[in-house]
Amino acid sequence: MHKYRSSDEVRDLFLKYFESKNHMIEPGSSLVPVNDDTLLWINSGVAALKKYFDGSNKPKNPRIVNAQKSLRTNDIDNVGKTSRHHTFFEMLGNFSIGDYFKKEALEFAYEFLFSKDWLGLDVSKAYFSVYIDDQEAYDIWVNDIGIDPKRILKTDDNFWQIGEGPCGPNSEIFIDRGEAFDPENLGEKLFFDEMENDRYVEVWNVVFSQYDGKEGVERSEFMELPQKNIDTGMGFERLVSIVQNAETNYDTDLFMPLMNQIEALSQTKYKDFPMAYRVIADHIRTLVFTLSDGAVFSNEGRGYVLRRILRRAVRFGKVISIEGSFLYKLVDTVIESSSHFYPYLKDHELMVKKLIISEEKRFEKTLVSGENLLLDSLKNLESTHHLNGDIAFKLYDTFGFPIELTQEIALEHGFSVDMEGYLVALEAQKERARSSRVKSDSMSSQKEDLMNFNLKSEFLYDVLSVNAEAIGLFVDGVSVDSFSGKGEIIFDKTVFYAESGGQVSDSGLIENDDFSAKIISVNKIAGGQHLHSVNIEDEISLGDQFHLSVDSRKRHFILKNHSAVHLLQAALRTVLGDHVLQAGSFVDEHYFRFDFSHFEKVAEKDLMSVENMLNEWIAMALCVKTEVLSIDEAKATGAMALFSENYGESVRVVSMGDVSKELCGGTHVHNTAEIGLIKLLSEESVGSGVRRIQGLVSLDAIAYLEKYKNEQEQIRKELKLPKQKTVSEGVFDLVSSLNTLKEENKNYKLESMNVLANELSIEYQNINEDLKYIWFEQVDLDMDLAKVLVEKMREKIDIVVCAIKRQSSLNFVVACSPQAIKEGFKAGDLAKIAAITTGGNGGGRPNFAESGGKNIDDLASAEKELASKVGLAF
Repeated sequence: MHKYRSSDEVRDLFLKYFESKNHMIEPGSSLVPVNDDTLLWINSGVAALKKYFDGSNKPKNPRIVNAQKSLRTNDIDNVGKTSRHHTFFEMLGNFSIGDYFKKEALEFAYEFLFSKDWLGLDVSKAYFSVYIDDQEAYDIWVNDIGIDPKRILKTDDNFWQIGEGPCGPNSEIFIDRGEAFDPENLGEKLFFDEMENDRYVEVWNVVFSQYDGKEGVERSEFMELPQKNIDTGMGFERLVSIVQNAETNYDTDLFMPLMNQIEALSQTKYKDFPMAYRVIADHIRTLVFTLSDGAVFSNEGRGYVLRRILRRAVRFGKVISIEGSFLYKLVDTVIESSSHFYPYLKDHELMVKKLIISEEKRFEKTLVSGENLLLDSLKNLESTHHLNGDIAFKLYDTFGFPIELTQEIALEHGFSVDMEGYLVALEAQKERARSSRVKSDSMSSQKEDLMNFNLKSEFLYDVLSVNAEAIGLFVDGVSVDSFSGKGEIIFDKTVFYAESGGQVSDSGLIENDDFSAKIISVNKIAGGQHLHSVNIEDEISLGDQFHLSVDSRKRHFILKNHSAVHLLQAALRTVLGDHVLQAGSFVDEHYFRFDFSHFEKVAEKDLMSVENMLNEWIAMALCVKTEVLSIDEAKATGAMALFSENYGESVRVVSMGDVSKELCGGTHVHNTAEIGLIKLLSEESVGSGVRRIQGLVSLDAIAYLEKYKNEQEQIRKELKLPKQKTVSEGVFDLVSSLNTLKEENKNYKLESMNVLANELSIEYQNINEDLKYIWFEQVDLDMDLAKVLVEKMREKIDIVVCAIKRQSSLNFVVACSPQAIKEGFKAGDLAKIAAITTGGNGGGRPNFAESGGKNIDDLASAEKELASKVGLAF
């Protein structure tokens, strides 16, 4: 029997093991990707390391190990049903970037899991799988490690490829959990027939990233990668359940504190309602980590995912009789259980609670709205007594109604639910999620020559020109000795800043006695060298000497904008709170853009406070200091760093007085006074709970204010305002006069409707002695006035139908008196008949309804249909 270990011990041991094998411990990235619009969430250990795998960046150590927070919601409906599914989870992984390969990777995995010096799991309970054509991995297991071939499965499924780019075969390690998890006593058949089961549980997946995958090309024809990599993933929660001999992932020390607290809140038992407890425990962990990493609730993107997760947890709270808001009460337990490895959670405790309780209260209102929608939909059903599957899915997807609740309420009112239509809509949603994952997980192909270029190149800060030698030439990433036309150059030294950190690259000229060429763009390659893109008419050769000169005016305004962004982040954190974190930025010579995490629209008064603070800091002429420190020294000074960035041993720290201190590789002013002026232009949402501010500096800000002043003067002239009256006062007076005129106009129109109602009402027809009916037509009548007109006419006529003709459509407004309703006529039914006859749809209440049509030529047919419906000859 192996030794029991806490979850914190297991994680620490994993990192310690690979550190002993010369691996660099890579800090886990934020769940919210920064400057990466291909990912909704970080969803695996390798997701934050894509830049290493495609060769676009080179780590300081090719051996990497990490414990990465991850989030996936594609299987959210299985969370709680199974013992292994989660939305939030941790992925343990070790990675080799062009260093060791199959043999070492498999030996590392075997030693960590089964050696008595480490986890010491029972190897007699281990099973293994390899790709069917990967004889090398099979031989390593059998010949080098000594695994019994009878315990190895060869399968065609063991090949990791998502989209184009790096891919390859993989090998998995499974643990046999015993007969208790094999109710039908099928034994090894479960494993070798690859049947879904809880007995043989996959623990570790080792991917051999050795091919360059191409869509439409057979695997056997994939080209070998110039840089072969190792990518492994081991589900932390699953590993802990095995180490702790727990029945499920949820019966470990990662979840049991939550289970105990939920029991106290609900007065029920975990064993009696396992699914509800598991959903709540899983989802509250997801919420605490994502909100702490800067995500917020919203109606789209990440915020929509979080909203759905919270609502699912709340629904299951009702299953175990928890009344009112309760999820926020679980936040402390999550933080306490996770504080060993994630101490930063404590800093966000109050904000997370505030966001969760606010969202819980919002959902309570939404549930009421959803139930009202369902009841209204049931009222308007025809005699089929069958609720449309699209409506059932909308209730589930938008309002958080579980399909079981929809079925239950429908049944209470004598209706059934179109489950086939519901499942079609649900599957369409899942397919959209799958499609987005293909985009997010795929990587770029490697460019071997750029990856292997190792000559040193130096970037010179605060220098605008230099003489340099061309030490590397490339065309489409392929190394050449000379070229003309489009190509890329690496110099032994450069003054051109390469695009990174949201700052655009410099532009300028390279010149010598033979020719001159413009720099189009500058990017960094894996080794950090600056790659200059050019398009030259003459030929350039390796060793050619050039004079490099930056466009100084462009650089001058870029650095002003970049320094403004640093000040903006500091001001936002001062005014709004420390929860504000950078979520992306863009800086060029014209303007700046800053994306940041915040849970609501920034109030106008707060924006004014931020802008005033920025310009006060400029006026104070704060010294901007740049120093190179070790990463530990930089963090000790309190310098802010991007959560998703992985920094080298030495970093540049940019300080602006005592108001801002950040890790940054960009170019900056030497004194905040050089910025001149900052004007904030806009504040808006960018779709996933992240806010965006755009602004101008220096001459552009002055030009904006000058334009604003000119517009004010133009308005003053148009309004003929005296000098003592401000433009705002003049506009307020104008709006007041306009509102008065609108009110008078409205009264005139209402009075005209009274007159028109009296005129039209004499044209009615008698359905019988008690009921009067009228159909009349209008052209382009405003809908609000049409409603008033129909209401007025209903005072004298029992069934009123108004058909409104427009240029390419129709509207119908129908009203029925209590007497008409008593005799079986409903406005909603009549409006629907008129709409369907003219190619549209709609309906409403028995006493009043609206609908729309598309085919004006069918208006006479609609009139005839309604006449027939009420029993009149046409």
